[in-house]
Amino acid sequence: MNDTSKIKLSETVVIIDAAFLNFVITDLKAYFEHTLNRTLQEIDLSMWVTYLMLDAGITEGRNEMQFLFVYDDASAKLAHCTPNDLRTELNGVAFKNGYGEYAFVGVPCEELVSREDLFLDLLAITADSADVKRMVVISFNEEYGDKVTKQLSKIEHKSILQFRMNEPETPVSYTWDMLAFSVMQALGIRSDEL
Repeated sequence: MNDTSKIKLSETVVIIDAAFLNFVITDLKAYFEHTLNRTLQEIDLSMWVTYLMLDAGITEGRNEMQFLFVYDDASAKLAHCTPNDLRTELNGVAFKNGYGEYAFVGVPCEELVSREDLFLDLLAITADSADVKRMVVISFNEEYGDKVTKQLSKIEHKSILQFRMNEPETPVSYTWDMLAFSVMQALGIRSDEL
């Protein structure tokens, strides 16, 4: 990870901790299936990333978005998603719709690097890249959120949006929004059911 000159990044990079995404999806699905007394659909990953980027303010056009999924052995498959395998089905693939191209990269932890350290390294590489204009971050805040907040607060000259499940404990210098909305929409929860 030391030679960052060979890494080509898009103008918009989305860094996702797959373990956190799995935690959120599993928790919301269980809660709302119990509350609504019905089975919720599996998430079509292409629909979820579209909803996520709409929440991030993307507009129709020829946008290029790169999704970096940081995962360990326990989170190599996305919970309740289709497709879901970050090693085989989602690594190095892309799709297009009216909002642009969505490219997926699975970034596995190696034996000597924790998921947290890898996430923070990718955050630094993305922040340092002249190619990247917009960063969207979904980190596991309950595990290492203070480090992410500190790192994001130092970044200048980039648009930063962090999706979270809770309001930041202290004011932050970047934008944040709730992750739950895009996940709930992708699970098929209607606003009239809430």
